[in-house]
Amino acid sequence: MKTVNVVAAVIIKDHKIFATQRSYGEFSGGWEFPGGKIEPGEHPEDALRREIREELEAEIDIKGLLDTVEYDYPTFHLSMKTYLCTLAGSHIKLLEHSDARWLETKELDSVSWLPADLSLIDRIQTESI
Repeated sequence: MKTVNVVAAVIIKDHKIFATQRSYGEFSGGWEFPGGKIEPGEHPEDALRREIREELEAEIDIKGLLDTVEYDYPTFHLSMKTYLCTLAGSHIKLLEHSDARWLETKELDSVSWLPADLSLIDRIQTESI
Protein backbone atom coordinates (compact mmCIF):
# COMPACT_ATOMS: atom_id res chain seq x y z
CA MET A 1 0.00 0.00 0.00
CA LYS A 2 1.29 3.44 -0.92
CA THR A 3 2.26 5.75 1.98
CA VAL A 4 1.38 9.45 1.76
CA ASN A 5 3.42 11.69 4.08
CA VAL A 6 1.65 14.85 5.18
CA VAL A 7 1.77 17.55 7.84
CA ALA A 8 -1.09 19.27 9.65
CA ALA A 9 -1.41 22.32 11.90
CA VAL A 10 -3.47 22.40 15.08
CA ILE A 11 -3.68 26.19 15.20
CA ILE A 12 -4.65 27.62 18.58
CA LYS A 13 -5.88 31.14 19.30
CA ASP A 14 -7.70 32.35 22.42
CA HIS A 15 -8.21 28.74 23.59
CA LYS A 16 -9.91 27.84 20.29
CA ILE A 17 -8.74 25.46 17.58
CA PHE A 18 -8.94 26.18 13.84
CA ALA A 19 -10.76 23.58 11.73
CA THR A 20 -11.14 23.64 7.95
CA GLN A 21 -13.61 21.92 5.62
CA ARG A 22 -12.31 20.28 2.45
CA SER A 23 -13.82 21.62 -0.75
CA TYR A 24 -12.47 19.07 -3.25
CA GLY A 25 -11.55 15.47 -3.85
CA GLU A 26 -12.63 12.18 -2.37
CA PHE A 27 -13.00 13.66 1.11
CA SER A 28 -14.85 16.84 0.11
CA GLY A 29 -17.03 18.16 2.94
CA GLY A 30 -14.98 16.52 5.69
CA TRP A 31 -13.31 18.60 8.37
CA GLU A 32 -9.57 18.54 8.94
CA PHE A 33 -6.63 20.34 10.43
CA PRO A 34 -5.06 22.37 7.60
CA GLY A 35 -1.87 21.15 5.97
CA GLY A 36 -0.78 18.95 3.11
CA LYS A 37 1.80 16.75 1.46
CA ILE A 38 5.50 16.88 2.22
CA GLU A 39 7.47 17.34 -1.01
CA PRO A 40 10.50 15.06 -1.62
CA GLY A 41 13.51 16.36 0.33
CA GLU A 42 11.40 18.90 2.24
CA HIS A 43 11.63 19.16 6.03
CA PRO A 44 8.19 18.58 7.63
CA GLU A 45 8.12 21.96 9.40
CA ASP A 46 9.03 23.76 6.15
CA ALA A 47 6.27 21.82 4.38
CA LEU A 48 3.76 22.90 7.02
CA ARG A 49 4.67 26.57 6.72
CA ARG A 50 4.42 26.33 2.90
CA GLU A 51 1.07 24.52 2.99
CA ILE A 52 -0.46 27.05 5.42
CA ARG A 53 0.69 29.90 3.16
CA GLU A 54 -0.80 28.14 0.10
CA GLU A 55 -4.11 27.17 1.76
CA LEU A 56 -4.74 30.06 4.15
CA GLU A 57 -2.44 32.89 3.04
CA ALA A 58 -1.24 32.90 6.66
CA GLU A 59 2.00 32.62 8.58
CA ILE A 60 2.34 30.36 11.61
CA ASP A 61 4.67 29.80 14.53
CA ILE A 62 5.24 26.10 15.13
CA LYS A 63 5.33 25.31 18.85
CA GLY A 64 6.15 21.61 18.59
CA LEU A 65 5.12 18.17 17.38
CA LEU A 66 1.80 17.06 18.86
CA ASP A 67 1.61 13.57 17.36
CA THR A 68 2.29 11.46 14.29
CA VAL A 69 -0.91 9.81 13.13
CA GLU A 70 -0.68 6.57 11.16
CA TYR A 71 -3.96 5.75 9.45
CA ASP A 72 -4.94 3.23 6.77
CA TYR A 73 -7.45 4.56 4.27
CA PRO A 74 -8.81 2.01 1.76
CA THR A 75 -6.34 2.96 -0.99
CA PHE A 76 -3.33 4.39 0.88
CA HIS A 77 -1.57 4.66 4.24
CA LEU A 78 -1.44 8.19 5.70
CA SER A 79 1.47 9.24 7.89
CA MET A 80 0.55 12.67 9.31
CA LYS A 81 2.90 14.73 11.47
CA THR A 82 0.69 17.10 13.44
CA TYR A 83 2.09 20.25 15.05
CA LEU A 84 0.74 22.67 17.63
CA CYS A 85 0.86 26.15 16.11
CA THR A 86 -0.18 29.75 16.60
CA LEU A 87 -0.77 32.41 13.99
CA ALA A 88 2.14 34.77 13.38
CA GLY A 89 -0.37 37.46 12.39
CA SER A 90 -4.12 37.86 12.25
CA HIS A 91 -4.68 37.33 8.51
CA ILE A 92 -6.38 34.13 7.26
CA LYS A 93 -7.96 33.73 3.84
CA LEU A 94 -9.52 30.46 2.71
CA LEU A 95 -7.94 29.63 -0.65
CA GLU A 96 -8.67 25.88 -0.84
CA HIS A 97 -11.32 25.15 1.80
CA SER A 98 -15.07 25.70 1.66
CA ASP A 99 -15.44 26.68 5.33
CA ALA A 100 -13.50 27.15 8.54
CA ARG A 101 -14.35 27.55 12.20
CA TRP A 102 -12.64 28.42 15.44
CA LEU A 103 -13.87 25.75 17.87
CA GLU A 104 -13.59 25.52 21.63
CA THR A 105 -12.32 22.17 22.85
CA LYS A 106 -15.84 21.14 23.93
CA GLU A 107 -17.13 21.99 20.41
CA LEU A 108 -14.68 19.78 18.50
CA ASP A 109 -17.34 17.06 18.15
CA SER A 110 -19.66 19.51 16.34
CA VAL A 111 -18.04 18.91 12.93
CA SER A 112 -17.54 15.72 10.92
CA TRP A 113 -13.77 15.14 11.05
CA LEU A 114 -11.92 13.05 8.50
CA PRO A 115 -10.91 9.70 10.07
CA ALA A 116 -7.19 10.44 10.49
CA ASP A 117 -7.89 13.85 12.05
CA LEU A 118 -10.59 12.37 14.29
CA SER A 119 -7.96 10.29 16.07
CA LEU A 120 -6.50 13.53 17.51
CA ILE A 121 -9.76 14.92 18.95
CA ASP A 122 -9.80 12.79 22.12
CA ARG A 123 -6.19 13.67 22.84
CA ILE A 124 -6.82 17.41 22.35
CA GLN A 125 -9.88 17.28 24.60
CA THR A 126 -8.20 15.14 27.27
CA GLU A 127 -5.05 17.23 27.42
CA SER A 128 -6.92 20.55 27.20
CA ILE A 129 -4.60 21.75 24.47
